[in-house]
Amino acid sequence: MSPFALRPAIDAAGAVVWRVERGRLQVLLIHRPRYDDWSWPKGKLEEGETAPDCAVREVAEETGYNVVLGARLPGLSYRMSNGIEKVVDYWAAQVATKRAVAVTARPTYPRASRSEVDETRWLDLEEADAQLTRVQDRVPLHHLADLYETDRLRTWAVVIARHGRATKRAGWKGSEASRPLTKEGAEQAAELVPVLAAFGVNSIISSPWARCEKTIRPYAKSTGIAVALEPVLTESSHKKRPQAVFELVAEALDGGRNVVVCTHRPVLPTVTRAISEVTPIRLGSSLPQANPYLRPSEALVVHMAKQPAHAPRAVSIERWHPRPRPEVDEQETDVLQRAGVR
Repeated sequence: MSPFALRPAIDAAGAVVWRVERGRLQVLLIHRPRYDDWSWPKGKLEEGETAPDCAVREVAEETGYNVVLGARLPGLSYRMSNGIEKVVDYWAAQVATKRAVAVTARPTYPRASRSEVDETRWLDLEEADAQLTRVQDRVPLHHLADLYETDRLRTWAVVIARHGRATKRAGWKGSEASRPLTKEGAEQAAELVPVLAAFGVNSIISSPWARCEKTIRPYAKSTGIAVALEPVLTESSHKKRPQAVFELVAEALDGGRNVVVCTHRPVLPTVTRAISEVTPIRLGSSLPQANPYLRPSEALVVHMAKQPAHAPRAVSIERWHPRPRPEVDEQETDVLQRAGVR
């Protein structure tokens, strides 16, 4: 057995930042003097950091640009010189505009030293393809080029968030609408902020019940975005009129805005049904298939694109939890046990 076989892989994240200049697609490369190579801005995840949060941080540190993540690109996995495997997640990304309020929810990232990154260049695709030092770095580039050629590169994100961990039903004497988050749920709500900021969320829709509204409140406070409270997203309203939820989600998917919709576990089957209507068959397995659908405070991110003469369709779908290894909550445990899973 290789002495490196049992070593854990290093998780990293980065982005292929793109723009259209004078009708030509361009991407942003960095030069690292230590390795004398041209590559994409990327770096290792810090403790407690999600890959999307890491990607926007690394781009900011290495290029000076705040970006908004778009469609997911193919990741890379390779063995470093010390024998440890490195796994890198990539996204297409654009430089955030001055109106991108999501940037206000992020910390100020210090620029990397010139000994780490001493040059950045915007290059046309052909130039970038030739400039990249490593052959494997061309994989996300070619995928990005394909998205551009098929009018699927310019996307917006519709994020479906389940509320954070709430006080147990059996232990709450008040109304179901007022049942609050636990201390851990409040922490999860705060930890959800960088995930939403990474995808440039600039509109918030939430169930008015306390556990949902409080889950989304930290992001609203960080950005100054008003929360649109939608009673149709509550459990009781959904039970009576699930079609209203379907229509609300369908409208969000078609709306062209980076939006988060926060709701409850029993509502998620209708939410995923609405998403499946705009999801190509090749992405169908990316959608939650069974209860509990999403864990407390987990986010389902659907990247949508409008192609000429076609209705908007999902380009990529991903799931992120603000904690790398969240504990299973009581409701989820009940669901899994009823399904025969221990």
